[in-house]
Amino acid sequence: MKRLHYLQHEAFETPAIILIWANEKGFEISATHLYNNEKLPDMNSIDWLIIMGGSMETNDETIYPWLIQEKEFIRNAIRANKIIIGICLGSQLIASALGSKVYKNQVKEIGWFPIHKTDEGKQNTFFDFIPNPFHVFNWHGDTFDLPTGASCIASTEACKNQLFIYNDKTIGVQFHFEMDEQAIRDIVEHCKDEIVDGKYIQSEETILAYLHYVKPNNKIMFDLLEKLYFLN
Repeated sequence: MKRLHYLQHEAFETPAIILIWANEKGFEISATHLYNNEKLPDMNSIDWLIIMGGSMETNDETIYPWLIQEKEFIRNAIRANKIIIGICLGSQLIASALGSKVYKNQVKEIGWFPIHKTDEGKQNTFFDFIPNPFHVFNWHGDTFDLPTGASCIASTEACKNQLFIYNDKTIGVQFHFEMDEQAIRDIVEHCKDEIVDGKYIQSEETILAYLHYVKPNNKIMFDLLEKLYFLN
């Protein structure tokens, strides 16, 4: 039985459809709810690591001291050749664990925006299942330098490093393939104070008007999980 562990930073920001897929595949599922100061697991007890998003910043170690241990745990998981997916904050934590700088993006990006594959992304057959372009859901203000040895697969107009892969089994996703309709409604409800005027910030009404993008995004998430499943 494969064992999937996820790191959760906010009570409302869950793995959503990833758990549906993992249950259907018969994974043993466990979690560390870092906002409750839960302990990280033994590395030998997991095969997959999912790192969720959150409103905190990667460098907020004084406010959230568990970030220090979390980044070390991610670094060790990469060294141990686990399958790893980092989503939004999770992608930034992977970048930081690999020694890259994480910092404020020039603009915040909130809402549905098209990703476009880079030249490298177009040549990488692993990601053939992702259309080009493809509308995805974003909610972030930070970005990062691409880790040494990683390949940038896709970008948006507002943010260069939207999707990257490192060493075949570690994937950073700045956007949210994993969110179902309720998850999007939850983040809008809990973080609506961030919805202000901005070139790449959509209104609550616009975000909810484009919920028809959710199902094709969820299919892409399932396709990614399936591809990684058969790497083992």
